[in-house]
Amino acid sequence: MRSVLSINQNWLYKPSFSPETDLKKGAGAGYEPVCLPHSNIQLPYNYFDEAAFCFVCCYKRAISLQHQWRGQRLFLDFEGVMSYARVYLNGRMAGEHKGGYTAFSVEITDLVDFFGDNEITVVVDATERPDTPPFGGRIDYLTYGGIYREVQLRVVSSVYIQDVFVKTPEALAEDKQLVADIRLDGLGGALPRGLSLEVALWDVETLVARQAGAVASDNPTRLHLKGLKGIGLWSLKQPKLYQLSCVLLKDGQEIDRYALRMGFRDIRFTAEGFFLNGERIQLTGLNRHQAYPYVGYAMPGRVQRRDADILKDELGLNCVRTSHYPQSRHFLDRCDEIGLMVFEEIPGWQHVGDEAWQQQVLLDVEQMIISHRNHPSIFLWGVRVNESQDHHELYTRSNARARALDPTRPTGGARFIPNSELLEDVYTMNDFIHDNGYGKYLASVVRNYQTYDHLIGWDGEATALREPREVTGLQEEVPYLVTEYCGHMYPTKRFDQEERLVEHALRHARVQNAAQAHPHIAGAIGWCAFDYNTHADFGAGDKICYHGVMDMFRIPKLAAYAYRSQKSPQEEIVMEPGSCWAYGERSMGGVIPLVIFTNCDAVDFIYGGRLLGTYTPDFARFPALKHPPVTVDDMTANWGMRWEDATFVGRINGEEVIRRSFARNPYPGGLSLALDDTRLQAGDWDATRAVASVKDQLGNIMPFFIEPIKVQVQGPGQIIGPDTLSLIGGQIAFWVKTTGPAGDIALTVSCPRLGEEVRVVIRVE
Repeated sequence: MRSVLSINQNWLYKPSFSPETDLKKGAGAGYEPVCLPHSNIQLPYNYFDEAAFCFVCCYKRAISLQHQWRGQRLFLDFEGVMSYARVYLNGRMAGEHKGGYTAFSVEITDLVDFFGDNEITVVVDATERPDTPPFGGRIDYLTYGGIYREVQLRVVSSVYIQDVFVKTPEALAEDKQLVADIRLDGLGGALPRGLSLEVALWDVETLVARQAGAVASDNPTRLHLKGLKGIGLWSLKQPKLYQLSCVLLKDGQEIDRYALRMGFRDIRFTAEGFFLNGERIQLTGLNRHQAYPYVGYAMPGRVQRRDADILKDELGLNCVRTSHYPQSRHFLDRCDEIGLMVFEEIPGWQHVGDEAWQQQVLLDVEQMIISHRNHPSIFLWGVRVNESQDHHELYTRSNARARALDPTRPTGGARFIPNSELLEDVYTMNDFIHDNGYGKYLASVVRNYQTYDHLIGWDGEATALREPREVTGLQEEVPYLVTEYCGHMYPTKRFDQEERLVEHALRHARVQNAAQAHPHIAGAIGWCAFDYNTHADFGAGDKICYHGVMDMFRIPKLAAYAYRSQKSPQEEIVMEPGSCWAYGERSMGGVIPLVIFTNCDAVDFIYGGRLLGTYTPDFARFPALKHPPVTVDDMTANWGMRWEDATFVGRINGEEVIRRSFARNPYPGGLSLALDDTRLQAGDWDATRAVASVKDQLGNIMPFFIEPIKVQVQGPGQIIGPDTLSLIGGQIAFWVKTTGPAGDIALTVSCPRLGEEVRVVIRVE
């Protein structure tokens, strides 16, 4: 029978490797105890050496074997190691893996000692190896080293279920069907006689259908469930999931069991857009880097899942692109659960290497698809290196491999060059045309400056997105999806001057308006969700790209409300004025035009206790948005006059539904602390985010409050990163991690300037 054991605890780590000493059993000198996921170095938030994590390091762990496992096969399953791993057992080579973003398994059956001690050694090369995608050129993100995802010990029979691929043809038919292709692996490749398979479909604890059959002479074996009635579809609002259990029997006795989650849904791309279950869905999303402050990629399942919740529940998106690599199964699992659609792509950024490098691209396609093709949330495979030039031979092969491994989903591949060869099913384009006239300005003052306007004949001020046929160069319309926009065209810090924050938000709104207005653009996925660390060749010079609508701590910028305000008022009432309400913050003074991102249908503007007017959404400029921003364009205050308090009252159908007030003379009203979760799990390390804020007397964030705070943690937990932090724009976030045992974590945050502290308790169970 199959056994799967987490082995994330009790590892030893050393930031170097010597084959003469470190392949011997025992820790020796220089090792420290760690738990997985683990980053090979903890980095500052910004301003650090970009090569600080690029070194070879070593991990060790003892494993205990049970005598009943004799005669079974043993595997180590790694979710992700950056970027090249060699795995040893008892000093002998067990396997290796190239590439930091795909899962892999190493069999250790012939290397274990059932009568002695056993020790795993993993040598991790975290350098930017030119033979491995995404490396070879320069990439606009960092690839933090270490065993940064989870590891399991898997024990199976000599013949076991290696992989199951589930398809749901004709998902919209009244009587549905399910096809399960079940691949077995036998020791030495041979499959003994007397084998059979059984699949059972479950709706929680209710059996829906069961089918059994003999193992086919050629791998895989196909079992077919037909005439399925009462099946719910996986959709954005009701993402119905089922469990499929696959059992391998030998002469009627169970020897292996494999379980997975799946959903029934129909996806189609046409020139008229994207269709889910027969309904046209306008895809609205953002790109996600999986990076976090201090620990890079090494965050546990709860934190990975939280990002999906932020994208779907806070920002109101319906899709995400996993730029620019396959991401954590925890993130994908949560996308399945909440109805967030995923465009997943292979590792890479602009560069295409030699033939060996290209073979690794094809292997990445294979590993990504086989690992993740049962996730109903995934609607598109990215099989082209992001923003690379056309490469007919490579991308012909990558598309062919993807279609062979998964004929149920279309292929795409983000490019940024017009008239690119279309080998994929969907023309996926990074469209950065929109600059609101800044390119024209630069061309007028910078000698020989070449704008997008001059290069390709479009007006970046008047154009938010280009016409699909002008981009593709084709006579006919084809399936077309915008996969990036904004981003580096207008990087914006959360603490930037108000006018920049407003323009940043409006650019996102303009592009979304253009996408939603066009009958042949299936959707637009913006660059990007969260700020991220990057190389010195990119970003703001402090090793951060400030391209996100949220910062690295997942705290929203004003642009986040360009998306959040598109939610239905039944989900959440949103009203976010684009102003800190100070007369001298903007150029020339005042706050007009004052843009309010809201899903209300009217906003009253009260100034100094007087109603100055009622304003409605700007459908003239944003006719395709469900909820255009509201613009206040009239005000009597002038420089030198007394500045007054303001109140904004949001109304729906004439009824007040939300009210926001701003003080003419704000002062600190107190320190607050909000946690994503107050209950964590003991055992493998878990974590939750805490957001500390200083608000004024009316409850508004104080954007220029940058004082330090002190964090103290007592009990079975610790802070990730430094315990003294400076507020950024009146807020800062940090993560608190568990250290193993159950108990209460007492978290205290104090602000010396305010002379106060906030204390909360996190229960570890």
